[in-house]
Amino acid sequence: MTDIRAEIHKDIDLMPDYDLAGLKKFLDTYPDRPAVTCRRAPLEDEYLTEEAIRKIREAEDWLDRNGGRGIPHEEVMRKLGLE
Repeated sequence: MTDIRAEIHKDIDLMPDYDLAGLKKFLDTYPDRPAVTCRRAPLEDEYLTEEAIRKIREAEDWLDRNGGRGIPHEEVMRKLGLE
């Protein structure tokens, strides 16, 4: 652990809980943090139609019948003529 990291950890360990909440809010604004982006995303951002649910179940059944293995990328590209 770098010295600066150790110093920051020490400072955080000494902070009272009410300051930690503010620090957490600040850290959540740090750019390009995938965890923050995921945490802020809505749980459901689109409605699944009955047809979409049926297709998802068909795909899951297909995967179950094929040992959980999908189709290799190269094969899909070949079938679509996108080699």
